[in-house]
Amino acid sequence: MPREPEAIMRSWRISPPHRNEQISTARAADLVMSISHGDADALAASMLRTVGDMMPVSQCTVFAYEFDARPRTISAADHRGGRFLRDVANRYAAHFYALDGNRAIVDNPHSRDALVLHQQQSDEIGNEAYRAACYAQPNVSDRLSLLVQPMESVWLSINLYRDRAYGVFETSELQRVESLAQLFAQAAKTHYALHTQHEESPAATMLARVRRICPALTPRELDVLRGTLEGASAVEIAERMGVKPASVVTYQKRAYARLGISGQRQLFALCVTPQRG
Repeated sequence: MPREPEAIMRSWRISPPHRNEQISTARAADLVMSISHGDADALAASMLRTVGDMMPVSQCTVFAYEFDARPRTISAADHRGGRFLRDVANRYAAHFYALDGNRAIVDNPHSRDALVLHQQQSDEIGNEAYRAACYAQPNVSDRLSLLVQPMESVWLSINLYRDRAYGVFETSELQRVESLAQLFAQAAKTHYALHTQHEESPAATMLARVRRICPALTPRELDVLRGTLEGASAVEIAERMGVKPASVVTYQKRAYARLGISGQRQLFALCVTPQRG
């Protein structure tokens, strides 16, 4: 069976910079104030203004990947204003997050405690629906994602988007973002700690247990099991993953075979049966 197209992976760990990018006192104060601001979108707006002083950036979002669940939008800002970017973020979280190159970082146990920068350009995305909804319609040509882990089983992704009119991020611009990475990461972690009520859902709890039982499960198989545990149909899971329903059934069968079970009822039983110490 042909493999569904995914995003090309291009990421690297960020080491402490030789020098920090100089930002104005006003911008620094603005970022600090945004951390505890009553409007959650103030954080992304401040980051957008800070980076915007150095290079063209049209949008900024901050997502939280929590306990193997679908990502939540923590903060979002668009230079155009309005709810447009929030709507794009919601479509991403509902339908396309499983196709994002960021997933390879979030799902990799060797990435723990790292500060990682991931670049994903529009023409590198193989899935047409994902590319259309999250890049073509918002007129995005390139995205930089800064990923940091504020606590166990939680990742934050700070995303900077480049408008098509300005092409893709150049090497010198990547270096300037790297020099801001520690500052932005700490701001996002503090904002998350102050504002977020993080609670592991029952489905996420069960999925975490399945992963412990069978570490060999692939990301695709885990995505299907997650949808199954959330009560979604094969069609609904397929829409989220950007694949065909028949592919969902195939991944589900492979996952069940790895777990030594034959169906959904046994999957739930496996998740609730007490494990021997």
